Amino acid sequence: MKIKVSSIKHITILFFVLIFFNQCKEASKSEKETPVNVVSDQKKEEKKDTVYNLIVNKPEEIKVPKGMVWIPGGEFVQGAVPQDKMAMEHEKPAHKVAVDGFFMDITEVTNAQFAQFVKETAYITVAEREIDWEEMKKQVPAGTPKPHDSILQPGSLTFKKTKTTVPNLFDFSQWWHWTIGANWRHPNGPKSSIKGLDNNPVVQICYEDAMAYCKWAGRRLPTESEWEYAANGGKSGTIYFWGDNRDVLSKNANSWEGEFPVKNSKEDGFEKRAPVKSYQPNGYGLYDMAGNVWEWTSDWYNVNYYKEQSAGLLQKNPKGATEAYNPQNVYIEEKVIKGGSFLCSDSYCASYRISARMASSTDSSAEHTGFRTVATVDMLK
Repeated sequence: MKIKVSSIKHITILFFVLIFFNQCKEASKSEKETPVNVVSDQKKEEKKDTVYNLIVNKPEEIKVPKGMVWIPGGEFVQGAVPQDKMAMEHEKPAHKVAVDGFFMDITEVTNAQFAQFVKETAYITVAEREIDWEEMKKQVPAGTPKPHDSILQPGSLTFKKTKTTVPNLFDFSQWWHWTIGANWRHPNGPKSSIKGLDNNPVVQICYEDAMAYCKWAGRRLPTESEWEYAANGGKSGTIYFWGDNRDVLSKNANSWEGEFPVKNSKEDGFEKRAPVKSYQPNGYGLYDMAGNVWEWTSDWYNVNYYKEQSAGLLQKNPKGATEAYNPQNVYIEEKVIKGGSFLCSDSYCASYRISARMASSTDSSAEHTGFRTVATVDMLK
């Protein structure tokens, strides 16, 4: 059974508010017209048999930054492959894309790396900050009542298994819970810790947090096209980075094995997040491009973006939609996240597939969301 997954809403108590007050289940599609999606500097190019003026090989004078690998530039088809029966409509149609070569983190940013950033900058993540109701209420339907002060406290979303089978997998409030005190230092709640987990991917990171880290590190987030191109690992036309064989999933990715969200058989060796490099890398030497934790990209999520692309025309270094648009969440702006997580299963989202994508509001963080960074030639000159 294929389940279409709507984006997990806010990391903030907004999630809690909307679930408990049922004010925002159905938002009027007429409140926001579908915007034009293609950025001005990415006009569709004439159809080409080869890619011209691409940075393919790493310039000799530039050294590979520590912890990164060079991804050679090239052309690929972005989006669902024909044989993928789990593909969702927002992964279609597939379209031709070319990207310049770039450097990418070999792994997701780890707890140790993020801790160093916080140590040097005294940065406070969104999940750790006091909640401003005056700001929050701008993102919810008019008239939504203010929750009690005991609820309006810093926190984030944590996952909890259900005790019995869940017949409706569209209602993610059955396993996601607002947890006061959950943040990157306490990813599963205030009593949890990252002590001894330096090599685990940092989570409970929202888009703003990832961008702050990038600025400190002299990096940026990948575009969705860059991320998907890199995830292919030099292959083309396959569902997963290792090929089309679902039977070897547990050997290649940290995902949910068993009945979601009741029982995880841990066939892949882990109940929750796995240390980076726990599974084999793809053809470019990148780890965890399938499963473990979702990863932020810089692209706005727009349900119409893929449909407005032409499969016959080549786009060079596309930046995605100019505006966010999701008729299911008209009150919030969302970015594209890629790669799936330890919570992905065949019955739920199967987002360890290369073309899989999901929307997440920019102020959302959760215990299954992290990021990795990229650097381009011009950034390192």
